[in-house]
Amino acid sequence: MAMTIHVDIVSAEAEIFSGPATMVYAPAEMGEVGIAPRHAPLLTRLKPGEVRVQDQNGEEQIFFVSGGMLEVQPHVVTVLSDTAIRAENLDEARALEAKQHAEKMMEDNKADIDYAKAQAELAEAMAQLRVIEHLRKKGQRR
Repeated sequence: MAMTIHVDIVSAEAEIFSGPATMVYAPAEMGEVGIAPRHAPLLTRLKPGEVRVQDQNGEEQIFFVSGGMLEVQPHVVTVLSDTAIRAENLDEARALEAKQHAEKMMEDNKADIDYAKAQAELAEAMAQLRVIEHLRKKGQRR
């Protein structure tokens, strides 16, 4: 039996996932990190993207996070995010609409536009679309 690490993925609204994993992949700000059981302690910020949790059978569960924090202890990985959604529950139409809205805001030359907010919204929408595309390539989404 493969060695496991306990994983908790929590959003502001609810606990999205809690269970054992043999490997966890997450979008840290400086690049993707892979966490195996007995990983050294780590605390890092996450950027919008996908968190992949690999179970003992080698199957992956994929989640979208809007950013947040990743804490790694030798036997526990905790992902804290304002928004965490199972990848299969992402709404592609809503993500496309959010992307278009953010792009329109950034193209607008008005001084009262919050460019940082528009860029953050664009990054989140693009990350959601990448997660949806990844699921489509794996055959888990139509």
